[in-house]
Amino acid sequence: MTLDSVQHTSAAPARRAAPPSPAVGDAASPERLRTLIDRRRRWTALESPFYSDPAIFAHDITGIFDRHWFFAASVAEIPEPGDFVTIDVGSRSIILIRDDDGGVNALRNVCRHRGARVLTEPSGSVGNLVCAYHSWTYGRDGSLIHAAAAGADFDPGCFGLRKVHSMTVAGLVFLCLAPEPPADFAAVAEIFAPFVEPHDIPRTKVAFQQEIVEEGNWKLVMENNRECYHCDGHPELACSYFTTWGLEEHEVPEHQIDTWHRSVLADHELRDRCERYGIPWQVYDAPDSREAGIRMGRDALDGDGESFSATGRRLSEKLLGDLPDFRLGDGSLHLQPNSWFHLLADHVITFAAFPMSENRTLVRTTWLVADDAVDEVDYRAEDLTHVWRQTNIQDAGFVGLTQRGVTDPGYVPGPYTPTEHQVEAFVNWYTMRMQEYIR
Repeated sequence: MTLDSVQHTSAAPARRAAPPSPAVGDAASPERLRTLIDRRRRWTALESPFYSDPAIFAHDITGIFDRHWFFAASVAEIPEPGDFVTIDVGSRSIILIRDDDGGVNALRNVCRHRGARVLTEPSGSVGNLVCAYHSWTYGRDGSLIHAAAAGADFDPGCFGLRKVHSMTVAGLVFLCLAPEPPADFAAVAEIFAPFVEPHDIPRTKVAFQQEIVEEGNWKLVMENNRECYHCDGHPELACSYFTTWGLEEHEVPEHQIDTWHRSVLADHELRDRCERYGIPWQVYDAPDSREAGIRMGRDALDGDGESFSATGRRLSEKLLGDLPDFRLGDGSLHLQPNSWFHLLADHVITFAAFPMSENRTLVRTTWLVADDAVDEVDYRAEDLTHVWRQTNIQDAGFVGLTQRGVTDPGYVPGPYTPTEHQVEAFVNWYTMRMQEYIR
């Protein structure tokens, strides 16, 4: 891994202690949360309050997203100095902005005057960051550069935008809101950076971005992603994606046994090709055995085996980076708590789930192609995005169905099947992190 592939920006020490978080009521007591976690049985779904209680949602934000690294965006979304995106998690908002030197700054989107949101658009480009309320003006590094009529004794150096820890790994930007970030993520970044680097995300551009507000708790969104038990419900994806993904032979339904055998042969051929080119393909499976949970591996695609299309053929004529071959399958990367990625030879797809409330989650999907690829010449955005746009809509429906069910008084948590081992791993990771939080 090159030194440039991982860039870590730390938040400056706070000049004043942050005020305590407001209480959310007795229903949110750590004792109640501890009781619910302690009685959860392995390989069994969570109880209804984990998906429907605003008090537990508040604990999720504080216990997971305020304490652990999470995926925010790719550098391709902010290619030029002054380009920004805003990342919202619960009531928190963070600005990611490209600096003049090409770095990425992460700043709390809260004016240091009276707390107004500084940037209100989800993305854009600015010279300086100007609060619309009283025109306090900040540089791209967050420093306060103008505050009219602030008084003779006012020290602007004490009132810059608060910084957030950020880490850029092979073109993917991660954030941590904790004062002292957990250390395990840096070690995990060393593991997945070589897996991502061949796709050269810093030399890609955004071909399309889809945002869906799913009517479900963020954990249901993640659980749905972590299994293919439901993949018969994704007909477009099933054209190129082996729907027996993650299954052992004894777990494969009879009607899919031919698909499973075809996938085994394709995986062997893919691994031979990756070995020949020096492309990482090995599975690394630690979704709940590390604080920074991760699973990655490279899987063959059906049909022509090049991309997510009806025939498995490539969707862009431009290879990413210096990749030598279009038939390099699907590099799948899962990172707890909120992201998953598909890395192909012709494009990359990033997925991020951002909790909005106990029953609403923003899912942002971004398709990246080579920065010199031309729409309608090298690729067609409609074709490039078709499979996963449809799959995301279908998944949103499944999540909504489940959200409605888990809030029904008749809901009783059911058992996971052996094929849902990654769902169990995600829920186990979540409960372990929450146990640490309420300890």
